[in-house]
Amino acid sequence: MNNCEICRRIKKIQEGTNPYFVAELETGYVVIGDHQYFEGYTLFLSKQHVTELHHLQTDFKRKFLEEMCLVNEAVALAFDAEKMNCELLGNGDAHVHWHLFPRHKNDTPTPGPVWWLNRKIMFNENNCPTQEKLTQLRNKLSRELKLVLRKSI
Repeated sequence: MNNCEICRRIKKIQEGTNPYFVAELETGYVVIGDHQYFEGYTLFLSKQHVTELHHLQTDFKRKFLEEMCLVNEAVALAFDAEKMNCELLGNGDAHVHWHLFPRHKNDTPTPGPVWWLNRKIMFNENNCPTQEKLTQLRNKLSRELKLVLRKSI
């Protein structure tokens, strides 16, 4: 786990030093993505370090999936998404985490999945939010997440 980037980011959340942190849920942490080509790009990081979804115990897995759906809804509402792309990959960071992309018509040069976008464009430093923008993104998502969570009770 010492080599796990997700675990390092979670440790920063626990230490109060992760500026991308939005909220802690029962099974994971909600964070704004480092690059915001797709404004509102959010990640939901599992509190448990496992490499595959099926490695989670059944009750935790069910709750994790339920919470991911709630985070997904909050992202969609906060960033006025026309479509949401949700992915659990793990080829780069082998720690279960969800990528949640709010999508809009014509948000890429060619219609298709986010990964069809040239990496040099998607991960360009110009797409890193300023401190002010990051605060706005976090606040916007936090407000919607609280409403969605309240509604789900």
